[in-house]
Amino acid sequence: MAKKAATKSKPAAKKAAKPAAKKAAKPAAKKPAAKRKPNPALMKPVQPDAILGVVVGSKPAPRGQITKKLWDYIKKNGLQDAKNRRNINADDALKAVFGGKKTVTMFEMTKLVSKHIS
Repeated sequence: MAKKAATKSKPAAKKAAKPAAKKAAKPAAKKPAAKRKPNPALMKPVQPDAILGVVVGSKPAPRGQITKKLWDYIKKNGLQDAKNRRNINADDALKAVFGGKKTVTMFEMTKLVSKHIS
């Protein structure tokens, strides 16, 4: 008998997949930033009442300016809490604005101040 050639079939060698060469991303050309226009509703002057007027003045001013003057007053008089910087410790003038509360958070402050402007 003739010997049959015993050939073992080898599994087909898979071609090694070359990792796709990543193309260097070109930085996009930056466009000059368009200047944002302020919201006219926020720029409209509002009138602080007499209680808030003691702290920020009695002249009409935009809401942003009133908030800025209020923070200037707080920083000038050292009313921000030393341990928790989000809390404001009210003096006599601010206690009237805050509805008698001795300490308020800065988030409560804006809500309480909005009651004193028209």
